Amino acid sequence: MSSIKNRKPKGSFKLFPRGARKNAVEQGQANLAPNKPARGIYLLPNAFTTAALFCGFYAIVMAMNQKFEHSGLAIFVAMVLDSLDGRVARMTNTQSEFGAQYDSLSDMVSFGVAPALIAYEWALKGMGKLGWLAAFVYCAGAALRLARFNANITVVDKRYFQGLPSPAAAALVAGFILLMDDLAIPGSDVRWFAWGVALFAGLTMVTNVPFYSFKDLNLKRSVPFIALFLVVLAYVAVVSDPPKVLFGLFVLYALSGYVLLLWRWRKGRPVSLVQLTPETHDEVDDIKK
Repeated sequence: MSSIKNRKPKGSFKLFPRGARKNAVEQGQANLAPNKPARGIYLLPNAFTTAALFCGFYAIVMAMNQKFEHSGLAIFVAMVLDSLDGRVARMTNTQSEFGAQYDSLSDMVSFGVAPALIAYEWALKGMGKLGWLAAFVYCAGAALRLARFNANITVVDKRYFQGLPSPAAAALVAGFILLMDDLAIPGSDVRWFAWGVALFAGLTMVTNVPFYSFKDLNLKRSVPFIALFLVVLAYVAVVSDPPKVLFGLFVLYALSGYVLLLWRWRKGRPVSLVQLTPETHDEVDDIKK
């Protein structure tokens, strides 16, 4: 009887044979591994991020010392460094989850807190409650913009930013301060204009307005000779009068999103100035069409 009980029936099988479940889990992890950023810490891209963070901190210190020209220039240097750290990470294959989080925190300081405090010290301080409220709206808008970007990074169309990017918003505020400083106009004389710029930049960051991201440009592809000549002309234009040219460029970029929104509305595509529902893949497909 004991031999009959221990005998296995013919054709019997196990749902999870020995080692099969372990192999399946390992195979699944192997398939998911390439899609996840590495968890290591890499020196080169994080060095650029740290330099951008320092520029934001330096801009705040210079604003406290009433040296607003240095503050504005530091914001623009932080923009250049912020555009390089991600490219360096991709070129050297050193992307990491730590680097992504560190970059967001650096952006919050350089493009969120620093421009708000600089604008407040330069022009908004004398407006009382209206002044610091406008600065806070900008600061909160940058925080919400960065949080939404991190949450939707795998969903939205990479060709477009959802809302005004925080570096462009910071350049709008810093560019206006540099322009007024170049024209020798004190902030107290244009405080309402500074209030409007800070409020416009802060609110536009949290809108659903699409802004072209330039991420689909292939820098490794050969270009016609005229393209290099246009780059030279752009350098000449910026160097000829940096405050006017830079502020003008970022004003055009800040308005380009609304032009694109109106264009989509004229084409009969669904548009929404304020996002009321979570982003879906269907909406992304509509943007790509």
